[in-house]
Amino acid sequence: MSDSNALVPSHERGGALDLGGDSQDFVTAYIGKQLFGIPVLTVQDVLGPQRITRIPLAPPEVAGSLNLRGRIVTAIDVRKRLGLRDKDDDDPGMSIVVDQGGELYSLMVDQVGEVLSVPKKAFEQNPATLDPRWREFSDGIFRLDKKLLVILDVTRLLDFTSSIKQAG
Repeated sequence: MSDSNALVPSHERGGALDLGGDSQDFVTAYIGKQLFGIPVLTVQDVLGPQRITRIPLAPPEVAGSLNLRGRIVTAIDVRKRLGLRDKDDDDPGMSIVVDQGGELYSLMVDQVGEVLSVPKKAFEQNPATLDPRWREFSDGIFRLDKKLLVILDVTRLLDFTSSIKQAG
């Protein structure tokens, strides 16, 4: 995690990491006006705009691939994965790089926020009013001041990629 000291886990910054503690840490990201969270320990890197090479015959959620320090990383368009329409503007957005089963994936989002520590007691199951497609990829929510933080389950979000690897 080279781009931001804020993304260094608390136990590496000198704080004690208590996995049984009272709070959980998430890297936050905006897609449209919605705030999403990804567990901080799954995040490898945060990237600004990258040059992405299209992959012929890839599913629509796969934006392509990029080279990250000599490693090929599959870029996933999270907007498409969540069933959202394309952005209206030409802002290339940012990416959150995660490791899933030894493979790196770049989750393309509109904007990366901050690392947010939220109290575990504030966690709620997905409400019935949450979009069914989002519910499929969400572990639950946290209600923050005037915002809803939807926690993404990276494993389920990337589940479709196993069929890509088998086809290739």
